[in-house]
Amino acid sequence: MIFRSKAPLRISFCGGGTDVSPYMDEHGGIVLSATINRYAWASLNERPEDGLHIESLDYDVSADYKVDEVFRTDGELALVRAVLKRFAVNRGVDIFLHCDAPPGSGLGSSSAMCVSVVGLLKKYLGVNLGKYDVADLAFEIERRDLGIKGGKQDQYAAVFGGFNLIEFTSKGTVVNPLKLEAYVVRELQYQLVLCFTGQTRPSEGLIEYQIDRFKSANREAADALHELKRLTLLMKDALVRGELRRFGELLHEAFVAKQHMNPRAVPESVARLYEIGRTNGAIGGKILGAGGGGYMLFFCDFRRKHQLARALEDAGGKVVDFDFVEDGVQTWFLRMSDSAPSLVPKGVRFATRT
Repeated sequence: MIFRSKAPLRISFCGGGTDVSPYMDEHGGIVLSATINRYAWASLNERPEDGLHIESLDYDVSADYKVDEVFRTDGELALVRAVLKRFAVNRGVDIFLHCDAPPGSGLGSSSAMCVSVVGLLKKYLGVNLGKYDVADLAFEIERRDLGIKGGKQDQYAAVFGGFNLIEFTSKGTVVNPLKLEAYVVRELQYQLVLCFTGQTRPSEGLIEYQIDRFKSANREAADALHELKRLTLLMKDALVRGELRRFGELLHEAFVAKQHMNPRAVPESVARLYEIGRTNGAIGGKILGAGGGGYMLFFCDFRRKHQLARALEDAGGKVVDFDFVEDGVQTWFLRMSDSAPSLVPKGVRFATRT
């Protein structure tokens, strides 16, 4: 059999940064986000020989490991090997990975991939894990096992899916699904523009700088984090009430607060693109993820959406279509057929339904 999984990427509207320790531990964090139809994909099938073959389309890496070698979580493909170590996979398998957005895009792609692989092995091994268990494990693998700096929102968004207000404290995490009116979701999507800035940036240095500013008792950073929490709740209220112009105005306030929280999150190139957006009809917007590059989100009056898109592309951005999705990580399997043609890159055999 071949096992598959996909975990959605997310758009974080407000609150990013408040889910990062030590601020989260001391004051609690809160994030408003929604998942979109971009995914981290993973496939697995057993192989007759010992050892593991792992292939990543995004990193253009294909590697073979002996069972004892795969549990060293350094070097290439460290994330997937860290998941394999947690599940103590000691049999021959082929794993193939790819994602609809690159690392550093601001859409939570790395965490979505971790969730996707956790979900894949959960399905393959028949391990009984609930949604919170999967998200907690993915967080532990990234932040504890691998020491990757970052927040806590992405794993939960990828697992639960949909529109969520996620609360974080030192004692645990609570995911509050938002049941929005269908017309609100459609109208929100109609008035949003998602734009790739043309470059990705690693988030680790940006997050470390944010942490250092807070630890050094930087008043501006702490006040900005408090403000982002306040704006997150107001933004949630605006969505629930269908007050979408108010939602767009709050996006702008959050963009300003993020600049105060971490000035490095909004470099000159991003600030310039944001101003072009504002000049051409955007009421508000934000840089997604830790910042520095990747994707930007804009909210505008629908009558000026095409003007905004043209201006962003003329400035070097790339506007992309997207849809909101309700489902979180999904897993399934297909029975293998020896007569099926090989349509998947080396190491993964194609399977047909029977």
